[in-house]
Amino acid sequence: MVRYLPVLPAAVLLLVFLAGPVLWAFHASMTNVGLTGRHARNPEWVGLENYQRLVQDPVFPLSLGLTVLFVAGSAVLGQNVLGLALAVLMRRARPAVSATVGTAVVAAWVLPEIVAAFAAYAFFSRDGTLNQLLGRLGQPETDWLYTVPMAAVVLANVWRGTAFSMLVYRAALNGVPAELTEAAQMDGAGAWQRLAYITLPVIRGSIATNLMLVTLQTLAVFTLIWVMTAGGPANGSTTLPVLAYQEAFKFGDIGYGTAVATVLIVIGGVFGAAYLRLLREQRP
Repeated sequence: MVRYLPVLPAAVLLLVFLAGPVLWAFHASMTNVGLTGRHARNPEWVGLENYQRLVQDPVFPLSLGLTVLFVAGSAVLGQNVLGLALAVLMRRARPAVSATVGTAVVAAWVLPEIVAAFAAYAFFSRDGTLNQLLGRLGQPETDWLYTVPMAAVVLANVWRGTAFSMLVYRAALNGVPAELTEAAQMDGAGAWQRLAYITLPVIRGSIATNLMLVTLQTLAVFTLIWVMTAGGPANGSTTLPVLAYQEAFKFGDIGYGTAVATVLIVIGGVFGAAYLRLLREQRP
């Protein structure tokens, strides 16, 4: 029992600040608690009624699909693949080039999220930087946040979060034994073959860890989407965090909003469990 004392404070903090809010969310999702009015003071137990509303709500499956699209496009494919590509290229580039590219990529990551969101909005808006650049090439003006809102927020999140994956993979690549790649090169293996058959298998644990982290981070992205599109137009970029916020704080239905948030928690738990199982299977 004594050996567990050093981790006891951390366990207590996790129970209070993580498990506590999660349990409250599960409980609130079973009630009709409101933001204001009679149900704010005296909420009633409604059981699974909020979840039945989710099944019947036409916005929920749309929001669920957009969340999957957002996570797959900006985290699994965007940040993960681009971060790995940047890490590989920067390892082979000259030190000055590597430092310049690394600074430019990390700069977007260290910005406060609200500042990065406004910067992305200024880039994609009708009068923004992108249209100004395309206008000089003779291209017509386009309201990107109205015509392709999901593409805009996916690209913005890739720009915002790629630095994390790049740093993870740069550290992982430093752990690849040089003698393995040198031996493969002497045997005639090309750059792509060394990457596919030497580098990627060696860093597969880092790949799984990075995928888990960026997936869970992206599932929770709210500020970026809210500032850029507010979930519009016509719910065209309403992911689950945005839907939960709208229902709970815009429409004042805390019970229904926490039901949406509870579904998001369950999805995050499923992703986390799957990645942890993958990590355990990869242990020697």
